[in-house]
Amino acid sequence: MEHTLYCQSCGMPLDSEEVMGTEAGGARTREYCTYCYKDGAYTQDVTMEEMIEISLKRMKELFKEDPAFDEAQALAQMRSFFPGLKRWKA
Repeated sequence: MEHTLYCQSCGMPLDSEEVMGTEAGGARTREYCTYCYKDGAYTQDVTMEEMIEISLKRMKELFKEDPAFDEAQALAQMRSFFPGLKRWKA
């Protein structure tokens, strides 16, 4: 059974090589997505709370036609999940 990999910055599932970020030499990393990590560096200098806001905005756009999407629940889940991601661990 395969374990789902998640970006250790934004929590996005890394379900294909195309969405995986890259190290300085161009090799794919299995820790970060291409939106958060490119050429061996983070693409944005943000706090965890700012990343949650960015992710919530993307989720709202992605699920705008889904009446079951609960913004408050999504926000609560991200605030619980993000502190365990590598980038945000204290």
